Amino acid sequence: MDLQAEIADWPVGSASVAVIGPQGVIDVVDDGQAHPWASVTKILTALTILDASLEGVVGLDDEVGPPGSRLRHLLSHASGLSPDGDRVMAAPGTRRIYSNHGIDVAAHHLEQAGDQRFHDHLEERVLSLLDMSDTTLVGPPAHGARGSIEDLATLAWELLRPRLLMPEVVRLASTLSFPGLPGVLPGFGKQPANDWGLGCEIRDHKSPHWTAAGNSPGTFGHFGQSGSFIWVDRSADLACVSLSDTPFGPWAVQVWPRLSGRVLDAYA
Repeated sequence: MDLQAEIADWPVGSASVAVIGPQGVIDVVDDGQAHPWASVTKILTALTILDASLEGVVGLDDEVGPPGSRLRHLLSHASGLSPDGDRVMAAPGTRRIYSNHGIDVAAHHLEQAGDQRFHDHLEERVLSLLDMSDTTLVGPPAHGARGSIEDLATLAWELLRPRLLMPEVVRLASTLSFPGLPGVLPGFGKQPANDWGLGCEIRDHKSPHWTAAGNSPGTFGHFGQSGSFIWVDRSADLACVSLSDTPFGPWAVQVWPRLSGRVLDAYA
């Protein structure tokens, strides 16, 4: 597969793409730039909090957020919090409401419990551990990371084949939490079952979707409004990541599933 040719018609100024298998990167097009990760940051944040939970610094059943909400609700967008504020739009565990604010509240909870800046937790528990030296958190924990395609590929490989992160951390991030909740997948509309793990979106049978129709229901990952994505498909033993300099829009809805399908055809 010619990755460079595959992304040649993308209406962006610059983009990077990598395909990852069990042994690491299979193919890559690297524009040599660091790009904002936007909401792909949520995976880093969730992994950090989950690692701390296994050490007992925080607990997934800690009461955090609106009444009745626990930390696990926040990480899986099931707390009922509105997308960007404290307004409560539903009772916890009844709807999937994608909430940047909820992720930031979860990160703040770790700061308070761990008596350390969230940035330091992230660095210690994920970035330094995985040698992701090109990635920094320059904004909120929900969407503030910036980094290289090499680091994003490193993260994808770790999620595909955990080597340094505790396997239970990856399992919690990528296993369905509060199954079957309806909700809106940003950019793709209402889903009768808007499935999520504790940090990662789970493809399941969503339609339309930003991955390919051929991706397995267990495929997990995230995309960001900066034109970024990461998916991991253990059934295919593959992962794919991309960064760009152009915000998410109709162009991504068209070309991301096409790329994902061709990656599966070429490498699965």
